[in-house]
Amino acid sequence: MTTPITAKLLIVDDLPENLLALDALIKQPDREVHKALSADEALSLLLQHEFAMAILDVQMPGMNGFELAELMRSTEKTKNIPIIFVSAAGREMNYAFKGYESGAVDFLHKPLDIHAVKSKVNVFVDLYRQRKTLKEQLDELERSRQEQEILLKELQVTQNELEHAVRMRDDFMSIVSHEVRTPLNGLILETQLRKLHLARDNADAFSLEKMRGMVERDERQIQSLIRLIEDMLDVSRIRTGKLSIRPSRFDLVQLTANLLDNFAPQVAAADCTVALQADEPVFGTWDEFRIEQVASNLVSNALRYGGKGPIEVTVYAHQGFARLEVRDHGIGISKENQGRIFQQFERVSAKHVVAGLGLGLFISEQIVAAHGGSITVESALGEGSLFRVSLPL
Repeated sequence: MTTPITAKLLIVDDLPENLLALDALIKQPDREVHKALSADEALSLLLQHEFAMAILDVQMPGMNGFELAELMRSTEKTKNIPIIFVSAAGREMNYAFKGYESGAVDFLHKPLDIHAVKSKVNVFVDLYRQRKTLKEQLDELERSRQEQEILLKELQVTQNELEHAVRMRDDFMSIVSHEVRTPLNGLILETQLRKLHLARDNADAFSLEKMRGMVERDERQIQSLIRLIEDMLDVSRIRTGKLSIRPSRFDLVQLTANLLDNFAPQVAAADCTVALQADEPVFGTWDEFRIEQVASNLVSNALRYGGKGPIEVTVYAHQGFARLEVRDHGIGISKENQGRIFQQFERVSAKHVVAGLGLGLFISEQIVAAHGGSITVESALGEGSLFRVSLPL
């Protein structure tokens, strides 16, 4: 059950006994009656309160009731307050008309008709409460509309995120199917070729030198499959918070040198050069396997996007951090793309289609963050890229 709206009533008369009599006549538990002995007192009360109606005596010393009404009608706060004039003067029509011209809604003559006063006051109080109730309902509707508008915007954002997630999933499945098919097709073709040689009893196809080539090709395809599977497993581990870090103390320079030795065949295939610059060992306590994974991802990307230009790898210590920097002189990365290359399944540009799931930088950033470090990129289109890994020693 709603609480009744309290209506405030203003009565103005220069005679205290008239105020007391009128107060007793119109007062009720759900009303507040404010009394003023002059127009000045009434104006002070009008500034402090919101009144449902005002009953003004016409004949008062100083500012009379008509002048007070005209002043009320000229002020934004009080211009809509219903006014009833009360006068002991005769019932001349021109006097009543003057009251209506001043903004009155009714005109009463003394001595007052008790039932008429009560009835008129009840009508205006009811109208005031209806207006207040309607305003509250409209305000509530507006609040509800604004809340629904906010909710709709949130739902739209959620829908866009879901659509983006679905697109990412579809793109990911397409990339996975393509990337997995490539090494599998190589293995299938090799197997079919060997079956054909066996069916024809072609022993020359299985000489020691040719067998070495077969094994090397098989190994490359198998390693590609393993790398794809490991990347997907790492993403799953990251999402579930199960990416394990097993720290041990080692030299980052030595790890990087060994890694680059292993990359020699890929460097030769990419027809470029890789140079390591390190003035002294940089020892720290990290997960050796994971840091090697990060370095491998950065060097792989440099080979993919380096455009056969030279690649410089630098390892040094700086202000309590180990720094691993990989610079290439290839296609570069736009400012827009720099903000998303560390996200899942993102690659630099659709114009440069390369192998991989687009997970390397995402996984690398997560590994570095798990060590309390950071990975950043400095790049511009056509000017190559510099990736910098910072690891606390």
